[in-house]
Amino acid sequence: MKLSVIIVSYNAMDFLVKCLDSLQKHLPEDSEVIVFDNNSPDREIENIAEDYPSMQFILNPENLGFGRANNRAVSLAKGEWVLILNPDTIVYQDFFPTLFSYADSVENLGAIGVRMLDGNGDFLPESKRNIPSPYASFSKLFSWFNGVGKRYYNETLQPNENGKVEILSGACMFMKKQVYEEVGGFDEQYFMYGEDIDISYSLLNLGYQNYYLGEVYITHFKGESTVKDEKYLKNFYGAMEIFIEKYHKPKNPFLYYVMLAGLKLKHKMGKLKLKN
Repeated sequence: MKLSVIIVSYNAMDFLVKCLDSLQKHLPEDSEVIVFDNNSPDREIENIAEDYPSMQFILNPENLGFGRANNRAVSLAKGEWVLILNPDTIVYQDFFPTLFSYADSVENLGAIGVRMLDGNGDFLPESKRNIPSPYASFSKLFSWFNGVGKRYYNETLQPNENGKVEILSGACMFMKKQVYEEVGGFDEQYFMYGEDIDISYSLLNLGYQNYYLGEVYITHFKGESTVKDEKYLKNFYGAMEIFIEKYHKPKNPFLYYVMLAGLKLKHKMGKLKLKN
């Protein structure tokens, strides 16, 4: 089999239906779709599974988080290639032909990401990012830092250009299954958020190159299915803590503790904002 599309879903049923409909229209032959549901409270997922008999649904009895769920699904995949895809996305007619054509044209391929637009058609800058250095991380967290965004997001490439990048989004990530397995899949320390930065960086550390394909786009209804509550804050800032401990602490312990203090401050500020 040539391609396995992997979708990890959690309580995003309306978005998931739109995503599966788009895949049903545009999926190439010799492909499969695996939907791994992380024990969604909304059991509508059971009815959705009946509506797409050609697709494989795994209704997991517990929420494993994003990384672990993707790793389980990929272990069952039969495709030579895997596409990690969010349930709140829509693909279009030229997406798969252009993706495979570009993959054949580049060397030493780690993973490919594409141009992502939100529900209003606006470009999502996290489609192409740089390795989050300490400065870039602080720029992202605290908007009063000069140069915010200039080093966190990749601004070398225009949104509709193709080229090499460092960090891709886990909302749409395409690679050989063999490469996914070689890098160890997503780091399961993360429950949600940060896994895409980690795997992108790990691919670079193994000597692979990541690429951004701006010729084609998908719609990504970013954040519209996410509840911004205390659990969200814990997962988000917890993921950032894991990343800086893993990659920055060994290189510069002082900077690590400065960044850790900043993260904890920002986390507290977020919780206070929820209460007001």
